[in-house]
Amino acid sequence: MIIDENVRSRFPDLSVLLVEIDGVEVKEKRDDLEEFKKEVYERIRSRFDLETLKDEPMMRKYRDFFWKIGIDPTKIRPAAEALIRRILSGKGLPTINTLVDAYNLASAESCIALAAFDAEKIEGNLVMRFAEEGEKFLGIGMKSPKTLSGGEIVIADSRSLIAIYPYRDADHSKVTLETRRVYLMTCGVPGIDLEQLRRAEDLAIQYITRFCGGVRRQLG
Repeated sequence: MIIDENVRSRFPDLSVLLVEIDGVEVKEKRDDLEEFKKEVYERIRSRFDLETLKDEPMMRKYRDFFWKIGIDPTKIRPAAEALIRRILSGKGLPTINTLVDAYNLASAESCIALAAFDAEKIEGNLVMRFAEEGEKFLGIGMKSPKTLSGGEIVIADSRSLIAIYPYRDADHSKVTLETRRVYLMTCGVPGIDLEQLRRAEDLAIQYITRFCGGVRRQLG
C-alpha cells in the first residue's frame, strides 16, 4: 500500500495494513460459520452497550476521523461501529458470503475497519490518495456511479478507484464466490497504533482461513 505524500502530510499518523490471502474458497454460507457467529455475538453483547457505544475510545477515533474528512458519522457509521450496532440491536450481521462474513466478525470483535478485494481484479499497486474532482466511483450496492467532489480519501489501483476510505468499497473488485485470491486491508485512523491494527489483521486472517482456507502471503 502506497500512501500519497499529500495524505501523509495531512494525516502523518495514519496507518494501513495490506496482506494477500491466496487459495481461498468462498461459499454462500457454512453451518459452522453460522454457529460461530452466535459465539461472537455473545462476546460482543457482553462487552458493549448500545447507548454508550459511540463513546467507546475506538469508536470515537473513527468518528473523529470521519468529521475531519467531511463525513457525518451519525449518518454514515464507521464500519465496525455499524456492525456492532447490528449485533447489539438483535439483527445480527448480514450474510454476504463466507469470506466477507468472517472478516466482518473480526471487525466487530477488534473494533477496526476491514476490507477485502478480489486481487485478480486489481491492476498495479494500491495507492491511498485524495480524489480528484469529477472522478467516478461505483460502490457496492449503488445503482449508479457517484461523481466525487475532490478531496475524498480514496484507494486506487492503476486503472480505477477501489474504495472511498475507510467506509465504502467498489463493486467491481468485491469478493464473490469466484474469488480465489484476496487483498485484506486493515483500515487505521489517527490514534490507532500499528499493534492494534496487526491484532485485527491477525484475527481476520484467522477467521478467513478457518472458514475459507487459503494461505497468507506478505506483500512487497
